[in-house]
Amino acid sequence: MTLTRRDLLGILPALGFGCAGVGSPAWAQADGVALGAGRVSLSPRGNASVPRAPHRTEAMARRAAPTNQWYSTLIFSDQPEPIYALPLTVKPTAAGLEVSLPKKAVVPTERRDVEIHHAHRDDLLIAPTAFEPGRALLAGASDWTVDIAMGRGADRFDATIAHGSPYVWLRVGRGDLRVRLKQPAERLPSADPRVLLLRLAGTPYALYGPTGVQWEQAAPAEWVARLPAGQGYLVAAALPDDSAATQALLLKHAYAAVTDTRVSWSVDRASGRVETVFTATTQPLEGNEATPLLGLYPHHWHGNASVEGRLGPAYATLRGPMKLLADKRFTTTSRYTGFVPYWPAVPDSSPRVGDLREAMKADVRNAHRMLQQGGEGPYWQGKGLLRLVKMLDVCEQQGDREGAERLLGLLKKRVEEWFSGGDKRRFFHWDQAMGTVVGYPEEYFAVVQMNDHHFHYGYWIRAVAEIALRDPDWAARGRWGDMVDLLVKDIATAERGRADFPFLRNFDPYEGHSWASGIGLGEWGNNQESSSEALNAWAGLILWGEVTGDQALRDLGTWMLVTETEAVRHYWFDLHRIVFAPEYRNADVSMVFGGKYAHNTWWIDEPRQITGINLLPITTVSTYFASHPDYIRRNLASLKDEQKIWAERGKRFDPPDIWQDIFAKYGALADPEAALAGWDRWGAVEAGDSRSHTLHFLLSLAAMGAPDTSISADTTLYQVFRRPDGRRTYLAFNAGRQPIRVRFSDGRELAVPPGRLARAEGT
Repeated sequence: MTLTRRDLLGILPALGFGCAGVGSPAWAQADGVALGAGRVSLSPRGNASVPRAPHRTEAMARRAAPTNQWYSTLIFSDQPEPIYALPLTVKPTAAGLEVSLPKKAVVPTERRDVEIHHAHRDDLLIAPTAFEPGRALLAGASDWTVDIAMGRGADRFDATIAHGSPYVWLRVGRGDLRVRLKQPAERLPSADPRVLLLRLAGTPYALYGPTGVQWEQAAPAEWVARLPAGQGYLVAAALPDDSAATQALLLKHAYAAVTDTRVSWSVDRASGRVETVFTATTQPLEGNEATPLLGLYPHHWHGNASVEGRLGPAYATLRGPMKLLADKRFTTTSRYTGFVPYWPAVPDSSPRVGDLREAMKADVRNAHRMLQQGGEGPYWQGKGLLRLVKMLDVCEQQGDREGAERLLGLLKKRVEEWFSGGDKRRFFHWDQAMGTVVGYPEEYFAVVQMNDHHFHYGYWIRAVAEIALRDPDWAARGRWGDMVDLLVKDIATAERGRADFPFLRNFDPYEGHSWASGIGLGEWGNNQESSSEALNAWAGLILWGEVTGDQALRDLGTWMLVTETEAVRHYWFDLHRIVFAPEYRNADVSMVFGGKYAHNTWWIDEPRQITGINLLPITTVSTYFASHPDYIRRNLASLKDEQKIWAERGKRFDPPDIWQDIFAKYGALADPEAALAGWDRWGAVEAGDSRSHTLHFLLSLAAMGAPDTSISADTTLYQVFRRPDGRRTYLAFNAGRQPIRVRFSDGRELAVPPGRLARAEGT
């Protein structure tokens, strides 16, 4: 569905956006819509356009296109790539629907490590016998299921697949269904005549038909399900094993077809408890069994007392053991451990405070250049904004008012240049047909492939939120805040089924993390590299919600931050050692795909950048790393061996200590004194950070101690630190306009004036 300009002008006021022109050139007014003091363009102005998503049913085309999802290949590609639902994979083809249970492959690399692949295979190909399948269309999507329509004309051929489900539910409008196998399979005995049980290359597959189905073997590798009249369905499944108990379990729940899935979340501010509820709705195909089998990922079941003793057999998947639970509903619980926008001043008695003053002077002097270092599009410009915001923190806290004023002025000017819509080269465009906002000039295929919106806009949202802490009127709605709201809606709309923006564009509620590729390009499904930049975006939502008083947005950001943190701990770092294959040699994964994981980057296989891309930007939010200090030490230690291999391959470091600021700050979260001692003031600095912020970060931790994530508080913006002698530092920030009293879980209380950071010491 394409929205007209009149449609758009009707939608924007409902979102709280105005449509009057303000101080923009005539050409900008002609193609844009005013949002407070800003303006969003309705035209790409001659730049590359966002892709279309034509492969949707008419009903789904009325919604904003669900880009950046595990199934997004379906709506963009004429020949869709495999869809990694896990534990199963499926692939719509012109011949029918392929179904498989992937197996592990260990693939050596030139880096002298390995990648772990779980590739889709064409083990089963299911198709109607009465007609040829048509082009696959997205016919429905709920929070972790999708419906695929592969009918032709009036003939129906549909499939439902779900994250975690061992089943694929298929429906056909007329005739029978054919099952072609990759190779001849052994038929296993089944006491139920509805079931065809096969062992194919060691993997047990089951096909469940309606009562009265007749199974005919048409060829050594082909079976036909003769379906009774009015019972045009078939359920395909893979089993984790072929034991009698597993066969009985899968048969019992096969006919409880999932029709809808829904995730809900709640945040208890008093305790920091974040609860997620997963609910599936089913419709029995026959019989009375309505309870589905849900496959729980490790971040669902690990340490979850609510499912202990209720889990069944497990699939060996790319994400680790996926355990079956017979229930329509389950709950996970995590803790929010807090952050503050910035840390307090380093006292004059601190070591190297003279170096800090010198670094501040140099950084303020070079601030304009540092604001635009890297690239001219939304990603690098956003990194530049956060870079200066963190320098601003240091100048303010250390008493450099003149430097702080200069930095704040530069920040506001740069944001206004982009948000005003008055620059023909640098601007934001809303493509109303797709339901997305894109920025020009394009970087990293963020337009033509819809990549990385949460990475890019996360920097902007967080930076403007932190400017708003200093000048709330400048960032208010009716001024520049409306443009921030637009970016928030692009990556974090919490309503389902809207025409203007999709539900949680990048976030996968069931897998618990984000996806970066907009169109799901490639045989390995969707992917995400920089998990830390995703978490930076969700921290930005929290701050913007705090600044604007939007509690729903604040809680959404909290849930996404906590949920993705748990997923990162499992699937990027394997902190509990239950996910990575034993053959995998690295301490971390840098690239997570639907069908593989690897230790690499999109641009270089240099070890420091491979590890660092999942650390940056290291700010006050990054204390989530500190919950496992032993892992930090192990990860940094493994980097030395990787660097040695890199050198033996004839590679050279340029500079030799590239991103040393990132690793110093990362190490300081486990051992502040050692990190400070090892940091070289004149060493390399990543283009999203500064020497002044790095040294302030290190000196702060050396003074306060490492983060203590065991203490919670009844507010959003807080942190606690603990020195080796047991003394703690308590911080809390009040983004509101009334004083608050913060209560920490160990009994400490702290009065916090409006707009201030408060600090207390104690044992």
